[in-house]
Amino acid sequence: MPTAPKPRQVISLLMLRHNTVVQASELIDELWPELPPPSAVTTLQTYIYKFRKLLLKQGLGNLLHTQPGGYSLTVPASSLDVSRFEEQAEEGQKLLQQGDSAGASESFGRALALWRGPALADVETGGRLFSYVTRLEELRFRILELRIEVDLETGRHRELISELKSLVLAHPLHEHLHGLLMLALHRSGRRHEALEVYQSLRQKMIDELGLEPGKELARLQHTLLSDSPAEAPEPARRPRAEPAPPHAPSPALAPSPGPDAPPDTAPAPAPAPAPAPAPAPAPAVGSPPSPVPVPVPAPTPSLSFGPGPLTTHPAPPVPGAGDPELRESIGTPAQLPAGLAGLVGRHDVLKELKAALREPDGPGADGTAARIGVVTGPPGVGKSAVAVHLAHMLRPRFTDGQLYADLRGSFPDPRDPAEVLRGFLRALEVPTSRMPESLEECGALFRSRTAGRRVLVLLDDVASSAQIRHLLPADPRCALLVTGRRRMTALVEAKRVELYPPPLEEALEILAALAGRRRVEREPGAAHRIAELLGRHPLALRCVGGRLAARPGLSLTALADQLDATPRILDVARLGELDVRSRFDASYAGLTHAGQGVFRLLSMMGETPFSAAQAAELLSRPVPELEAVLEVLADNHLLVTDHCADGVGRYAFDRLTRAYAKERLEETLAPGASAVEEVAAG
Repeated sequence: MPTAPKPRQVISLLMLRHNTVVQASELIDELWPELPPPSAVTTLQTYIYKFRKLLLKQGLGNLLHTQPGGYSLTVPASSLDVSRFEEQAEEGQKLLQQGDSAGASESFGRALALWRGPALADVETGGRLFSYVTRLEELRFRILELRIEVDLETGRHRELISELKSLVLAHPLHEHLHGLLMLALHRSGRRHEALEVYQSLRQKMIDELGLEPGKELARLQHTLLSDSPAEAPEPARRPRAEPAPPHAPSPALAPSPGPDAPPDTAPAPAPAPAPAPAPAPAPAVGSPPSPVPVPVPAPTPSLSFGPGPLTTHPAPPVPGAGDPELRESIGTPAQLPAGLAGLVGRHDVLKELKAALREPDGPGADGTAARIGVVTGPPGVGKSAVAVHLAHMLRPRFTDGQLYADLRGSFPDPRDPAEVLRGFLRALEVPTSRMPESLEECGALFRSRTAGRRVLVLLDDVASSAQIRHLLPADPRCALLVTGRRRMTALVEAKRVELYPPPLEEALEILAALAGRRRVEREPGAAHRIAELLGRHPLALRCVGGRLAARPGLSLTALADQLDATPRILDVARLGELDVRSRFDASYAGLTHAGQGVFRLLSMMGETPFSAAQAAELLSRPVPELEAVLEVLADNHLLVTDHCADGVGRYAFDRLTRAYAKERLEETLAPGASAVEEVAAG
């Protein structure tokens, strides 16, 4: 294994994605998450060459393959610890379903024995690897919890006490672990210690979070204090035949908060007991004593790094989600901005994102993390309008609140994530006196406040995935909707949608909605010309439609002739504060000096798609060096990428982006011949 950090990142990502093609752009995004250097492609090829050379020395040169656009590492799943871990964990869950607790405990133990430390402990992680590490560690912790629960079922409560005490020290605010420790101590005849565990946790939660333990844990404490007999809770791991309706207990799964649910997310009140319940049958000889009720986390699905996913179970209803007093206790924000009146088209995009962000008890919606939707696209294409419209459509699903922030990622002074987090915490009624100082602590408190709740977070104009790392809610009942000009491929778990100018029919609808349908119908040919001359760009169409609305006597034919004759079409694509050029200015300012130079010169390529080799010939640059710049431009949606039938990747301008690049080139060349040399060198 190489010692340099970046080659280790490359190898780690190829191993985690074994037997699949990892695109070169994904590897570059992992190595340089913010802005790849011009030599990124060449450097990556060097790392791959060294890795292949290392494999050849071991006689394994046939494992690494170069594929169109990327690389693949062919490795048998049985030779990877992560795949073996998943296999044993899946086997354990199957045995649990079959009622074989002893066999399940052995399988879980074999799975956990494969871990020799934190995942990728000696590898620096970018956005993609960080996501994989987070999921792996979460799965490991869940399997550990399952093994402990099974061991408690089989009467190994005394053997578990020391392990649980170590885990509680490592996770001082984890309510479920504290509940398991209390249960193990109670079964071992150490009730006073179990009560001390509760008091210690309660004090820490009050001091650090300003919260009380959840009702399940409080109920367990009350049971220990009253010394009343307690029946064992329904197993949390048994699959249900059908998902239970919200706020109602399932026949096979008693609703209870997840391991990280906030204390004030309480379960719905239990129905009153029957007047004279029949006594429970006596336990068999040698069976463990009846356990005290303890909060059991909702089952979480596994990762799918290997050939198939582990067995998963649907999440239970959110305890207490329908209690108005509970929601009010930590605020129910409604921060969404007003939607765009008369949003036209985008039906497929809205449908796709709506399905991806459906609430967790919908079909196929089980999960361990909040759902994420990302809307990206060129400047002014309507990302914010689509996201805000979708957020209003989803409001009924997220009854515990909707949070919104404009992160100003396309401006020179983007918002500080810590400032955004504090605003969210204030909306969730966290007192100023309990507001943490550091970004990490604010993020942790935000995740605690949104755990067990249905909250939608809309983050508009995000610069990069790094800007929102601490703004992600952790609960699978929550959803995050992000807009930005960059692709943000590091959010591997997200549903990403790229917006482009709409088809002609929708472009004409935008024009008709503002200028008047009758005017468009009277001059259909002129309306068609206007839409095409503006590249079907939504913001430009709104500007021109507003001009027509303000001048009812202006014919569409006259306006089309004006657009066709103007040398600077972006002068017409503005109306008051609506200005297409200013949107491009922000994206252009975010490029490096070299990127700006290439962007300007590429306008000479016209609107015909071109390859990296053709652009390199025009600019007299090495192809690998230019490819890296082209990918940055494409990542910022200043170029459109496509693969033609011959398999060669090509780039192209849309009409208004090329018009802007051409303006910039003309401005740079205007002073004289010396500027020509400067732009060529840029």
